[in-house]
Amino acid sequence: MPSDSTSASQHDSLLDLLEAPLARLAEAFAGLPAFASPLDNLANRNAIASVLNEAAVRMGDNYPYFHPLYAGQMMKPPHPVARAAYALAMAINPNNHARDGGRASSEMEIEAVAEIAQMFGFKEHLGHLTSGGTFANLEALWVAGQLAPGKRILASEQAHYTHKRITSVLKLPFDSVASDTSGCMDLNALEDELQRGDVGTVVVTMGSTAVGSVDPLPEILALRDRYGFRVHLDAAYGGYFRLIAGELDEPARSAYLAMDEADSIVVDPHKHGLQPYGCGCVLFRDPAVGRFYKHDSPYTYFTSHQLHLGEISLECSRAGASAVALWATQRLLPLTTDGEFARDLAAGRRAAKELDRRIRADSRFVPFVGRPQLDIVVWQVKGDSLAESSTMAQRVFDRCAVKDLHLALVQLPAAMLAGWRGTYSETITCLRSVLMKREHELWLDAIWERLSSATDLETA
Repeated sequence: MPSDSTSASQHDSLLDLLEAPLARLAEAFAGLPAFASPLDNLANRNAIASVLNEAAVRMGDNYPYFHPLYAGQMMKPPHPVARAAYALAMAINPNNHARDGGRASSEMEIEAVAEIAQMFGFKEHLGHLTSGGTFANLEALWVAGQLAPGKRILASEQAHYTHKRITSVLKLPFDSVASDTSGCMDLNALEDELQRGDVGTVVVTMGSTAVGSVDPLPEILALRDRYGFRVHLDAAYGGYFRLIAGELDEPARSAYLAMDEADSIVVDPHKHGLQPYGCGCVLFRDPAVGRFYKHDSPYTYFTSHQLHLGEISLECSRAGASAVALWATQRLLPLTTDGEFARDLAAGRRAAKELDRRIRADSRFVPFVGRPQLDIVVWQVKGDSLAESSTMAQRVFDRCAVKDLHLALVQLPAAMLAGWRGTYSETITCLRSVLMKREHELWLDAIWERLSSATDLETA
């Protein structure tokens, strides 16, 4: 079995990596007069050490999100370079609202965001980092509302629940569009809504958080040509799969290759992008939408004639350390189709396909109707009824946890599970696994052994 890649010795190595960069950073400010630090006082140092030890004990009451046997929620450990760069930046604690608060880190954010825009094929863009995908989507839909005031926002039933909440906050009309049994937006249902003539924006989900489904973007773009609406891509979870679009099955491949035709895109570097929380990103294909952000802050934007990131963001204070961590990660692992970053994405995708293959070959399980489009696998434990299967899924979930395998549970329409003849309104509790770590491919046998033994309910 592969060794644990997050051992205590490697945590120590991370601290060793920081020693020289912190010293180099201190040199930049060596000419300033010295002043007292809380760490200069031995009593303070001892008190801080005591509190940190207490915090470590408290933090031990967590699932092992960093470990390959954690395959439940969308939680991927930050890359060591991201952790180190974030800690390095915290020696300064820059604020990327204005260049006055984050001069270097603002430049690093602009460079890192430009690389993400290039990954999606945007020739021009306006964009910035946010505290996460929720706020990034809020900004995208706020701009959509400015461009088409009063018009409806549409998203599929499997889209993230925040879209309904965001549009409520923005006082924009919102409706859900039916999904098919694979969790993708139903095109006939979408066109029925478009024929009413009052749709301003369609939210296209590029990797739903429940099952990893990808909406049919090329067909939706064709409808845009006929009906005239904005296309916003919620790629918070699945955006980085653009780098391995050629390895995806149809129709997901075609959807990812068409991303450059969208009006706006949201992606979360704190998911597949190997970043600490919180780090989201919003991009607009047309830089002219920056006019909607225009405002004045006479005590903030005065030391530079260049663009301040706060001038194109609804958020004010934002962690410059997030930008530094992202910049450093992309410096080490460029967003290219042939690089290590893309290879790691492909490894998780292969792990998901293999887990799905084993599930389909095992008579104890009921697979999802569709094959995994990204790296999320959903399945059910076979039972004589929806209620019995849901109960068995909970038992397997609990017994896997005892064996240190951490999965997730999700409630889905029964029609999404192969073999069930229930209506779309009937729900069933399913097991769900997100295989987003590169190590998941190497650990798949260990994952399967624990899942298999936990499913033998008589002996588990």
